[in-house]
Amino acid sequence: MRDHPRKILLAVTAVAVIALSPAATSHLNDQEVSQSYRQSWFAMVGLNFSPMVAMLKGEIPWNNDQMAAYADELAILTSMNSMRGFSDGSDKGTTRAKPGIWQNKEDFKAKMDDMAMAVESLQEAANSGNRKAIAGGIAETGKACKACHDEYKSKDYLY
Repeated sequence: MRDHPRKILLAVTAVAVIALSPAATSHLNDQEVSQSYRQSWFAMVGLNFSPMVAMLKGEIPWNNDQMAAYADELAILTSMNSMRGFSDGSDKGTTRAKPGIWQNKEDFKAKMDDMAMAVESLQEAANSGNRKAIAGGIAETGKACKACHDEYKSKDYLY
């Protein structure tokens, strides 16, 4: 008899998940899927890289385990095919992405690949716990990010 409330809870949860799944993706129209993908990807990159920079600057307490976790998650993100977010036609509408991305995709992809390589080195450094190596990895990753931002990211959009 004790399992009965548990089964009811599981059934209610399953129904809620099924019923709410369309709501979770309903904001994505066919024209904006790529934009939503890339904006979400970049948000996750920022949510992992920013606290690493803050730790390095002493703005938040240093934590070797958390530093390594952020680097590991960044490496997972940069191993994803982020170029899915830059499909042809996704340069239209509300976006920070400059048209140059689509005009010179090979250069843009090369810069994204450079960032992935920098993150790979940062991950290795962060997992070693060596603060000097971590600082160097953060600096290199920041340079790789900036190389793209300078050329391919609009500064006049929302934030």
